[in-house]
Amino acid sequence: MKVRIKFRKFGVLKFLGHLDVMRFFQKAMRRADIPIAFTSGYSPHMIMSFAQPLGLGITSEGEYLDIELAEAISSEEAVFRLNRVMAEGIDVVSFCQIDEDKKSSGMTIVAAADYLVVPKEAEAKALTEHNSTEPVFPASWEQYAAAFMAQPEIIVLKKTKRSEKEVDIKPMIYDFHMEPSGIRLKLAAGSEANLKPDLVMETFLTSIHEESYPLHYHRTEVYAKNPKSSEPEFVSLESLGWRIPGERDIV
Repeated sequence: MKVRIKFRKFGVLKFLGHLDVMRFFQKAMRRADIPIAFTSGYSPHMIMSFAQPLGLGITSEGEYLDIELAEAISSEEAVFRLNRVMAEGIDVVSFCQIDEDKKSSGMTIVAAADYLVVPKEAEAKALTEHNSTEPVFPASWEQYAAAFMAQPEIIVLKKTKRSEKEVDIKPMIYDFHMEPSGIRLKLAAGSEANLKPDLVMETFLTSIHEESYPLHYHRTEVYAKNPKSSEPEFVSLESLGWRIPGERDIV
């Protein structure tokens, strides 16, 4: 049985790197007595993979981890056990069964991600007061954002380990708009195309001559392309799974 775990990462644990998060969950699986499956061979390890690992310093409420179970456990029981052993800064949101097909793994199907961008100084307030009507950015930025997205192309110099080249990132920005709570982004993610929010914001800030504006990035969701090829174009990774019933569900 394959399972997808959705979790939040916040507070000081935003500085925990991907390998440390992986080790953390390996320990949590043992402490919570989750019947996770292991690979075979001389050096067996837990079967787990992360959909789209976060960069350091980014908080999130939509992280995903796929695992394989050796035996069934209900979603309710698994979430309870895991959260009982979680450290402050990581919460498990859901535990859902997914298709057995290898092509359904989170790592393979990721296509987009949502972000909320706020001023560094307003990080704590902006991420807790979701219904705040007090704008966190200058009002003039709304027209700047509209003008930014109205450009026919947005050329940036993208650096890799081996080279650097000019790239038009406009097709990879699916949404960029202002709200009182901050700037909302929907960007391409995954193996086919991947755009980091800091590159988008650096380009935007340069265009309005605000290069030294400290920002915080908060990921709100990760998406796959809709397998039914209908509206909406993207669906959350969580929505592609289903709840595993337990004894309490039996009438």
